[in-house]
Parts: sequence; C-alpha cells; structure tokens
Amino acid sequence: MTLRNGSSEELNRQGNDLFSRGHYTDAYAYYAKALECDRLTGDRRALAATLGNLGNICAVSGRRDAAQAHYQEVLELQKILGDERGIGTTLANLGNLRADAGEWDRARAYYLEALDLIRKTRDEAAEAVLLSDLGLVARETGQFDDAIRYYERSLGLMQRLANQGGMADAWRMIGRTFLIQQRYDDAIACCQTSLSIAERSGDELRAGGARYVLAQCFEETNRIPEAADLMALVVEMDRKYQLPKLDENTRRLAVLRDRLAAHHSRQPI
Repeated sequence: MTLRNGSSEELNRQGNDLFSRGHYTDAYAYYAKALECDRLTGDRRALAATLGNLGNICAVSGRRDAAQAHYQEVLELQKILGDERGIGTTLANLGNLRADAGEWDRARAYYLEALDLIRKTRDEAAEAVLLSDLGLVARETGQFDDAIRYYERSLGLMQRLANQGGMADAWRMIGRTFLIQQRYDDAIACCQTSLSIAERSGDELRAGGARYVLAQCFEETNRIPEAADLMALVVEMDRKYQLPKLDENTRRLAVLRDRLAAHHSRQPI
C-alpha cells in the first residue's frame, strides 16, 4: 500500500474506508499517520477522533491492552472538551472491551455509566445499543429476567426509530435467551420474527444469525431435518462471506446429516 499524505480528517476518512472493508493493517497505517498530524497541530478534537479510531481497530484485532490505552486517552480529552456524548461512546467502547474479556461486572459498570450520559444527550439510537449490551451482560451472568427486560426496552427504541437491523438483532437476542432457558417455543417464535425482519430487509448476515439460533432450537428439540436445512443455509452464507465460524459450522452440519442418515437407516422397510 502506498500511504497518501493529507490532513488528519482525510487520513481518518481513508482509514475508515479501509476499516469498513476489513483491511485492518492498512487502515491502522492511515490512523497512525493521522495521529502524527494531530500531535503536531495539538487539535484536541481531531486527536480524540483519531485515538478513537485506533482504539476501535485494536479492539477488533484482539489487541485489548492497546485499545484500552487509546480509549483512556480519548476519555481524558473528551472530559477536557466537555463532550458528554463522546464520553458516553468511549465508556461503551471500554465496556465492550471488558465484555469481550468476559469481565462482566466491569463491563456492566462501564455500560451503566455510559447509559446515564447518553440519556442526557437524548441519543435514542445509542441508548438502544447500550440496553442491548446490558442485556448481554445480564444473560451471560444468568440474570435472564433482567436480560429479557433490557432486550425488550432496546427493541422498543429500535421500533420507534424504525431500525430494522436493530429490531432483528433484539428479537434474536431475546430468542437466544429463551433458548438458554429451554423455553423452546418462545425461542423459536422470536427467532422466526427476527428472520422475517431480516429477510424483508434483504439483510443476509442477520438472516443467517437468526437461522443459526433456530437451528440450535430445532436440534435441541430433536427436529433434526429442520436443523440440518437451516445449518446448510448458515454454512452457505459463511462460505460466501468467509466468516470465521465456517469450519465450526461445517462440522456441525456434518454431525446433523450423520444423525439424519442414522435415523433413516433405522426406519422399517
């Protein structure tokens, strides 16, 4: 890659474009160049934006310590600038890091602090995401009733905002929570709603996510033909987009097909 020079804003824009296409190494190079510009100019707002981008790319690359350091510096700058909305976003990002590490109590603390600030700014889209994040923490710590309440509040905001993707996500997450509780009929109904929304929106990835949970519902209730059909569609999507769970889901599909073949071989002639 030939790194083009330019202003911090332009370098960040180019980095964001590369980031969105999954070219993390190249994106990082642009952000690092932008950081050099910002250190020289002393523009605190630009510096906060660049450090936030660096934190994001370190987070998705599994470099949690580096991401934490970048986000902490962003937070200090945002406090100096009095940027409450920015502080809320950075606290949510710090919560995401702790959630990724399975540190649920620390993640919850960051999310709740972020939620207080985001509500002051009346940013309902950000509030909906934070409520879903809190739902995840509650679910992973076995507080299933709290998880459902958080997801339902998130869903309500997503519906008010007409955010189809957010609605599909919320229904799927509610379904997954019911699945953990072995409330299979409720889980299936929620996931089918999620799938319907995703299909109407033409959102292949969210449709795949709903099918994945539905397949598990059907597998656990011994509806193996339906589970295998759904998992075949999930694997097809994984292969199309080269998703990280392709190998794992291919093995799951093979197991389901083996179970199906064994069942058919036992049928009376």
